[in-house]
Amino acid sequence: MKRVLITGVSGVGKSTVVAELAARGHAAVDTDYGGYCSPGPDVEPPKPTAEPGWVWNEARIRRLLDSASRDDAEGEALFVSGCVENQGRFRADFDRVVLLSAAPAVVRRRLLARTGNDYGKHPGQLERALRDQAEVEPLLRAGATLEIDTDAPLDAVMTRLLQHALGCP
Repeated sequence: MKRVLITGVSGVGKSTVVAELAARGHAAVDTDYGGYCSPGPDVEPPKPTAEPGWVWNEARIRRLLDSASRDDAEGEALFVSGCVENQGRFRADFDRVVLLSAAPAVVRRRLLARTGNDYGKHPGQLERALRDQAEVEPLLRAGATLEIDTDAPLDAVMTRLLQHALGCP
């Protein structure tokens, strides 16, 4: 089983892509939910939903990745989505790293309009998110095996992602 990291800054569509992967029957985990993030790498998550600035709980991420043995079924993948400061510690555990990106104007529009996640709507958060895009995205790009512009239609994004991850549409 391949392990695929889907990363990118806030507002590029990680949650949308993970939801679509799950709807298509793929193993897909959004680490912003389910207690995968915490205030520190070895701190038990105080709640199941991540907060800005939190990192991966390293023991929980290790268990998740270990559950997807590379010896498991050929042609399948575990898709893990997130963008946290300590994700680089797990880079070698992923067969592919897909960077989702979008123009700053698209990210701004999405953050202001999205529902279900208020990040980007409180004072200073939108500016912080756009500053993170300018500073963090180049670092993510350097470690990515593929970059996908998510301003494309979702079906096109999914086709590129699955071709890269699995070698098929």
